Amino acid sequence: MQFPDDEWHVDGSGYDAELLEQALQAASDFGAIGAAVIHRGKVLAWSGDPKQKVLIRSVRKSLLSALIGIEVKAGRIDLGATLKDLDIDDVEPALTDDEKQATVRDLMMARSGIYHPALAESAEMKAARPERGSHPVGTFWYYNNWDFNALGTIYERASGHSVFQGFQRYVAEPIAMQDFQLEDCAFLRGEDSIHPAYHFHLTLRDMARFGHLYLNEGDWNGQQIVPREWVLESVTAHTVLPSIGGYGYMWWTTGPDGKAQREGSAIAAQLPPFRYFAHGNHGQMIAIMPEKQLVLAILATSKIKTQTDWARLSDFMLSASKAIS
Repeated sequence: MQFPDDEWHVDGSGYDAELLEQALQAASDFGAIGAAVIHRGKVLAWSGDPKQKVLIRSVRKSLLSALIGIEVKAGRIDLGATLKDLDIDDVEPALTDDEKQATVRDLMMARSGIYHPALAESAEMKAARPERGSHPVGTFWYYNNWDFNALGTIYERASGHSVFQGFQRYVAEPIAMQDFQLEDCAFLRGEDSIHPAYHFHLTLRDMARFGHLYLNEGDWNGQQIVPREWVLESVTAHTVLPSIGGYGYMWWTTGPDGKAQREGSAIAAQLPPFRYFAHGNHGQMIAIMPEKQLVLAILATSKIKTQTDWARLSDFMLSASKAIS
């Protein structure tokens, strides 16, 4: 296993060059600004400007998941603590007593049952948001920006520093990210909620480093950056979502034995049964396939993707996977 220091150099020798080229072409057809294929820490194929920074959208949630795991290990965050315990509330209409029974773990799994307006919600998220009080705490999965944003507040209170400062100190610097800068990060604040969204701009190569960290279960060249047990728990399917897969602690993953993501898709059925993703709107993605020791990363154009486009993303993953067989 290789761990890059300052630079990652592309070297696809010994691998199927035609399949790697097909992978990059599929990524381009999908709408990728840049794409990377990395096997055991070795960059096999790369496209795009490695220094271009892009708003990674909901990939941010998987970054925060890592930071929370560090705080859990340190004893500063208790997954069983309720929002009432932590004095977490919001603007009117404020949280009800029932909603305040949600735990940190419930929020991590997007099962809080709190359907208060949140910042950085897409139109689709707003339209899909259930009515307040419609589902008891912990009983219903909904991809909920309120949960994810409130977790940022919980993290900052527990750690004593911002999400961005924590990421710089505990992740970016230890794994030698080449481009991460605090000035590339920004909070989105507004009247809908007191809990801001935390937006990151990252380069493809820094995203790939984060993926390589998780492929190695939180270890970076002998130093445990994110607790191993947290990585494994985070990418376990705590919720199984029919035809989509599963959801862990702010990571998309396969269902039990990969079954959920393998059904109904000829391409998905050819991929390793267990794999997990950090994913942002319009196709920003870090994908990890432990069985193949493979990390894939994409930065994509911010435009609505069609079903044909999403098929090209699957083609990218499949060609890259086959290239190392």
